[in-house]
Amino acid sequence: MSGHSKWATTKHKKAALDAKRGKLFARLVKNIEVAGRTGGPDPAGNPTLFDAVQKAKKNSVPADNIERALKRAAGEGEDGVQYESIMYEGYAAGGVALLIECLTDNRNRAASDVRVALTRNGGSLADPGSVSYMFHRKGVVEVAKTDGVTEDDILMAVLDAGAEEVNDEGETYEILSDPKDVVAVRSALQENGYDYDSAEVQFVPTMKVSVDKDGAQKVLKLIDALEEVDDIQNVFSNLDIPDEVAAQLDED
Repeated sequence: MSGHSKWATTKHKKAALDAKRGKLFARLVKNIEVAGRTGGPDPAGNPTLFDAVQKAKKNSVPADNIERALKRAAGEGEDGVQYESIMYEGYAAGGVALLIECLTDNRNRAASDVRVALTRNGGSLADPGSVSYMFHRKGVVEVAKTDGVTEDDILMAVLDAGAEEVNDEGETYEILSDPKDVVAVRSALQENGYDYDSAEVQFVPTMKVSVDKDGAQKVLKLIDALEEVDDIQNVFSNLDIPDEVAAQLDED
């Protein structure tokens, strides 16, 4: 999930790591398999696969799960499922835009599950192109905050590698770049002694929609429902929760 306020992003990341660990593992393993089939099964020669493996490791996916995914990507062992990538567009309460990224082996099932999750939780499907123009593809590298390391320190480390901006996202720094520069950015971090949590291409909103408490609760409930759908890999939104609204949510 991306495009949320610091509060919502932190809350949902923790939820994914705790209550939804099984689903998170499945998605990370699927990413490895698809990246390996698309760009080759050797992480050394496939930066997307390398980053998919690194993200799985950092999220404590068991090594044997990762190894099996790499073998399936190489066409070894058990027959691998053939996945296709589908992007659905939709709206949540308050006109919040959603991009819903699926990797599925059954297009009809995915479409049905996405539609049901939306309509049962106050959302709706949108026509192709009616939402996607509000997002652009960006390289996104996340760095966990550590004592003594400032936003300026991170910016200086990655500026020459193509980084466009560094944002303070609460518990992490988010570095945005052109998609083609994401490998250079994470390499520059490592060369300067900084570790990173994830490096991938995401859809980042060009404009955000602020919501009140009721709107925030409705949108977050819908996103939770979408993230329960097995075929959905990522949900990107342009939701913005103002600090005063986040404070109200924290009181509940």
